[in-house]
Amino acid sequence: MKKPSLPSSELGLIEHIQRDFSMNSSAVKLGIGDDCAILRPPAGCEVLVTTDFTLEGRHFRRDSHPPESVGHRCLARGLSDLAAMGATPLAAFLSLALPSSMLAKAPGQMWIAKFFSGLRALAELHSVPLAGGDTSESPGGKNALILADIVLIGYAPKGKALRRSGAFAGDALYVTGQLGGAAAELAGMLGRRKRIASVKTTEDHPHLFPEPRLDVGEALLRRGVATACIDISDGLSTDLAHLCRASGVNAEIEQEALPIHPLAARLGAKSALHAALHGGEDYELLFTAPSSARMPTSLAGVPLTRIGTLKPRRPGQPLMTLLAPGNGPAELKPSGWEHFAKPSRHAKKKAR
Repeated sequence: MKKPSLPSSELGLIEHIQRDFSMNSSAVKLGIGDDCAILRPPAGCEVLVTTDFTLEGRHFRRDSHPPESVGHRCLARGLSDLAAMGATPLAAFLSLALPSSMLAKAPGQMWIAKFFSGLRALAELHSVPLAGGDTSESPGGKNALILADIVLIGYAPKGKALRRSGAFAGDALYVTGQLGGAAAELAGMLGRRKRIASVKTTEDHPHLFPEPRLDVGEALLRRGVATACIDISDGLSTDLAHLCRASGVNAEIEQEALPIHPLAARLGAKSALHAALHGGEDYELLFTAPSSARMPTSLAGVPLTRIGTLKPRRPGQPLMTLLAPGNGPAELKPSGWEHFAKPSRHAKKKAR
């Protein structure tokens, strides 16, 4: 097998990207290689745009995360935002700043190649062409860090995109998949304090290789059953609070109904509950639907679980309430991820 060429300069890096992401797409009339990309969204559709940073030291650690995981997660963040609105991906744009030393030495070149391998694998899975972007040397000299900004373009039928603001009192609350797995896997990684050199499969790695729920989002939009939707990348408690505020409702969550990921369950009951409510990075969807709607147990092969109910907004009442067996209702405060928040002892350990 021919050894793949590794990028050793900015021009070589651009050629490497252009060669490896030569995906044909009728939606991309002109892609990498010109000053601008030209996109052709389907007739009768609106364009949706989302952007996400992936910052070394904040969202990943070079000494902990395999580069394939960093590339996968970089794209997954934006895809999950599109999924939350029921959108179909149209194209991706990546701006990447790298320490100059990475292009000058073989280990750095290999890291870059593996980063793009992880990103490309997820892009091919969901037919997302990389249509452009930018490259730069990151500042900081010997202390320079890797900075990546991904822009995702999607589309949805005019006026049909799912939003956070469409829920009503009386609606049921649902989540896809399982909760707490990403936080549990991250805790295990940081506890080992040793980088995972490679992984044999992307399955069953909720933190390293999260699965954006694009097929579920598209199915919810197509069926017209969801009244509101949001992804819970910042944690169920934080993102539910966003949905409640946008829709002008309160929420009651049934603790026993929460679908706990097996990795989180190993942490013990108290830690598992914390991971499910506040851990974040599960990239599952939280959505609402009328209580009278007949909801399947799974959609697009992903389990759906009813976890609570929306209530009318009343002055003096908690925005969110947790109903635990054997105890009275307790206020549930948003305690997931929040940028610029004062770091707690727990938050300092996170590699978000």
